Amino acid sequence: MAFAQLTYRESLRDIETCMRALRNKLYHMGIRGKISRSTLADANEKRDWRIYADFAQILILEAKKLYFNEPFSIDIDETVYALDSTTIDLCLSLFSWAKFRKKKGAIKMHTLLNLRGSIPEFIRITEAKVHDVNILDELIPEPGSFYVMDRAYIGFERLYLLNQCGAFFVVRAKRNLVFSRNSSKTADKSNGVLCDQTIVLTGVKTSMLYPEKLRRLKYFDAKTNKTFVYLTNNISLSAFEIAELYHCLWRIELFFRWIKQHLRIKAFYGTSENAVKTQIWIAVSTYLLAAIAKKMLKIELSLYTILQIVSVTIVEKMPIYQVLTDCEFTKYNHDNSIQLDLFNL
Repeated sequence: MAFAQLTYRESLRDIETCMRALRNKLYHMGIRGKISRSTLADANEKRDWRIYADFAQILILEAKKLYFNEPFSIDIDETVYALDSTTIDLCLSLFSWAKFRKKKGAIKMHTLLNLRGSIPEFIRITEAKVHDVNILDELIPEPGSFYVMDRAYIGFERLYLLNQCGAFFVVRAKRNLVFSRNSSKTADKSNGVLCDQTIVLTGVKTSMLYPEKLRRLKYFDAKTNKTFVYLTNNISLSAFEIAELYHCLWRIELFFRWIKQHLRIKAFYGTSENAVKTQIWIAVSTYLLAAIAKKMLKIELSLYTILQIVSVTIVEKMPIYQVLTDCEFTKYNHDNSIQLDLFNL
């Protein structure tokens, strides 16, 4: 299935046809028998998706070590995570287990992205009707790290747990927030910061769920001509740095957009829950393998270019370093190759 991800195959029959055409070049890859569509279909149905999820976790640990010292756009030493989800639409008549609405099927891919390297460190695949905030219950907070989230993740009981664990959060506030202002700092309006306040929640429930003080910031973004209100439990960073941290949330949207365009996680080779999760985890593993190879081999090419080169040389009996460094390459802007910062945008 990794072959299908790297070579952009459309179906199991497509995989079978291509691999049979390349049968004389597959021996050195450990493939000695004929590849049949029925064999691939059986593996998709019966081979537990957790095998691939566990393999991806090993790759995540390796990638995290490699990108630990990767430069970040804001001058802070702490790890910064972006938490968000993307919905993958499915045909309800084919994927009956993934019921979302009356006539629509879908699943959600919840992702915690380490912004110091754009490495997905936590992924959960759930039914689309699972609310984003529930994923906070599955996270193991990392003391000293920052968690950047949109307002779908405002659950004050869960945010208080992050605070108690020594982690920091930056989240966009909801409009109906009930609070009382304790104090205010002088805001540098030249940077777009309109107010920097210390508040306590005064709602009947919220005051019990989060009994400690919070920091409330109002920021005007001149680029979008919009005003945003943020909540955080961090008091050491400047108000402008907090606003810049939240602005980094767009990078996880870029991550979702990238993998949907360049890897196969929208059209599936099987219709069972096991087949869908298997394909998603293999796609994530393919992404991580390319990121690891880029860092370990010190390759200057973008991830998109690496995948393109590998797609046409995958069956060649050549070291990967030679494949990726012997080729002549001219940088250019490709409309469909939206890149992450990790991969030299």
